[in-house]
Amino acid sequence: MGFGDLKSQAGLQALNTYLADRSYVEGYVPSQADNVVYDAVGKAPAASLAHALRWYNQMTSWQGQKDSLPGVKKPVTSYGPAGAPAAANDDDDDDDDDDDLFGSDDEDAKALRERRLAEYAAKKAKKPALIAKSNIILDVKPWEDTTDMKEMERLVRGIEADGLLWGASKLVPVGYGINKLQISCVVEDDKISTDFLEEEITGFEDHVQSVDIAAFNKI
Repeated sequence: MGFGDLKSQAGLQALNTYLADRSYVEGYVPSQADNVVYDAVGKAPAASLAHALRWYNQMTSWQGQKDSLPGVKKPVTSYGPAGAPAAANDDDDDDDDDDDLFGSDDEDAKALRERRLAEYAAKKAKKPALIAKSNIILDVKPWEDTTDMKEMERLVRGIEADGLLWGASKLVPVGYGINKLQISCVVEDDKISTDFLEEEITGFEDHVQSVDIAAFNKI
């Protein structure tokens, strides 16, 4: 597995494809896996690599508190897609697609083909139903600079509901000595709405002035 050389066009293209249906390298929230790949990329990808650029900009905003992100750093080659399957034999253009995929049509190839098909069928049968999820980043603003931000975060994380998982957070200056709490969460779309999150958080009216949706990405 791995992306290859992430400073090459091929490596960045592999990363872009990998992130097409993912918000982060591993899991649903920023982690040390993202830090490792971020360092390997080194600079912002080209605008044509939209998924990689979106991810890179998101991780840039977390670099001030990157050490607080969950997970353990591993070699960059540990992350990314599994290796591509071996190329089909092009010598016989008349072979059907299955024969091209599994190689020569001798007894060993037939046995290997049958085993792989059986494994695929078993894996497909066990695959759970897809649950639609979203990664949301919230900006929670206090009333004034004297607001206890640690207590505010404790109150926000105290909101518990089926289909809600809180992630990383950080304080972001907004001016006049005031910081806002920026906190991420993963929600199951059928169970948790943004209206629910806003109503629950603004219920802490002694600490919270307002709540804004800073980012919303389908997973």
